[in-house]
Order: sequence, then C-alpha cells, then structure tokens
Amino acid sequence: MQTLRTPDSRFDTIRELVYRPNYVHVEAGDGTSLRMHYLDEGPRGTDPVLMLHGEPSWSFAYRRVIAGCAAAGLRCIAPDLIGFGRSDKPVQAADHTYARHVTWVLQFLDLLGLERISLLCHDWGGLIGLRVVAEHPNRFARVIATNTALPTGDRPPSETFLAWQRLCQRDPDLAVGSLVQSNCVLPLSPDVIAAYDAPFPDQSYKAGVRQLPMLVPVRPDDPASAANRAAWEALSGFEKPFLTVFGDRDPFTAGAERAFQRKIPGARGKPHIILPNAAHFIQEDAANDLARIIVSFVKDESAA
Repeated sequence: MQTLRTPDSRFDTIRELVYRPNYVHVEAGDGTSLRMHYLDEGPRGTDPVLMLHGEPSWSFAYRRVIAGCAAAGLRCIAPDLIGFGRSDKPVQAADHTYARHVTWVLQFLDLLGLERISLLCHDWGGLIGLRVVAEHPNRFARVIATNTALPTGDRPPSETFLAWQRLCQRDPDLAVGSLVQSNCVLPLSPDVIAAYDAPFPDQSYKAGVRQLPMLVPVRPDDPASAANRAAWEALSGFEKPFLTVFGDRDPFTAGAERAFQRKIPGARGKPHIILPNAAHFIQEDAANDLARIIVSFVKDESAA
C-alpha cells in the first residue's frame, strides 16, 4: 500500500493546536503498517471519551470540545482516521474501504487497551464508530451521536448527499477548509480554515477525502449494506445510554436522529437535543454547548 505522511511542519503554525501528538501503528491489511495519530488529554485514570471525527475534517475539529471536557475531569481521546490529519494517507482510492476503516479503529482501541468507552461520533465517525459498537458492545459504556447516520442503502439518499458525492469526484481542488466553512453557521477565521487544509499539501494526499463519500451505502446491494444491516440488528439490543445531539441546520443528516431514538433501546427516555444555529460541523458552531452536554451525560449516567 503506497502512503503519504504529511510533514510535521504543516502543523507547526496552527495557533489553536495546543495538544501533544501521539501515535500508534495499525496493520494496513497487506503486511505493512500505517501510523495513526491521536490526541490524549485529561486524567488518565478515568474512563475514556473517544471522539471520532467526520469527513473531511480531523481531530483538530474537537479542540474546544476537548478543552471543556478535560477541564471537567474527562479523559479525551481523539484519533485521526487513516487518510486524515496527521495519520498516514493511502494514495489509492481503492485502499480506502468501509471495512478497513472499521478495522483500523478497532485496532486502535486494542492498541490503547480502551474499555468502558464513551463514544462521541460525528459524520463518518458514526458510520465507523457505530459499527464498532455493534460488533463489540461490551467495550462501550454509552454513545453520543452527533450529525451522523448508519445508512444501509434501503432508502434513497438525498439529492444534497448525491451532490456532495459528485463534488468530491469532480472538483479539481476540493479545498477542505472551504468545505468545512460552507457547512458551518459561524464564520471560521483564516487560521482555522488553514488548519483544516494543513493535512493536505496537494491533491495526492486527498484520496480519503474523495473516497469516503463514495463508500456510504446508497443502494440495497451496496458492498457495506449487509454489514450495516447487521449493525442495526445488534444496536436494536443496545441498552446502554445513547444520546443524539444534532444541529438544526444540517442538510445532510436532518432527521437521522429519529432512527436512533426509535430503534435503539438505550436512547429511550434520554434528553435528546437539537442545537439551534448549528450546521453540519457542530464542533465549530456549538463547541461549548457540546462539551457541557458530554460532561453532563457522562457524569450523570456514570452516577446513575
């Protein structure tokens, strides 16, 4: 597997990146290994909050959420998915498969020995993370799902999503910082936009950015449809606390929270939240609110 690694110098000038990088190596699937970056903040003696980012962002998206949660005494672990952030980047689109990304995250959990995990998942962090929860429910204490879904392809995708797929294939530049800004309500500073662009020095680094939208099941016979149906079947027996926190202006995942609330036993009776004036990248539009919700949910449920 041919890979690229973003030079560290690309991250040196990011003002809001105040956390120390950490690394592990996961198996690529062809006998080689891939370096996977993660942030690990807060007291080590507490159960972890695993923060899985979406597409096309990276762990930087959680910087303010981490600050709020760590200050409240929670251990926050935020990896960069393979192909994103400081993690290694396979250069061929075919190297990125849904199953591989699930396996890479599971290997990450094994390497760090994480148990009693509170999962915070967003966008593709949910598509991957909820599969891991479904396959290994005993490793998780609770789930907070934000602006995500677990599609099976049995319902047609929205035109908004299909337009996003076309953009990822046809746009010759695919400027990540501008894409994130276009899916926020609040304006991002030039420094923050540049931080989202930092992992991708040129187009050769963006195979994951372009390919992940193409891996979302949009047909009943999609390669990932059967595995996602199996995940839903497993989650229909997940009785641990499950909370949804969605933005009210997200055109991609609007309404997806209802399926979680209806089908997952652990979601019943929970104080599900729709955050006002928050679009797809809820970590940018409502970071402080999201951190408070996480702290309250984790601590209240832990004490129950």
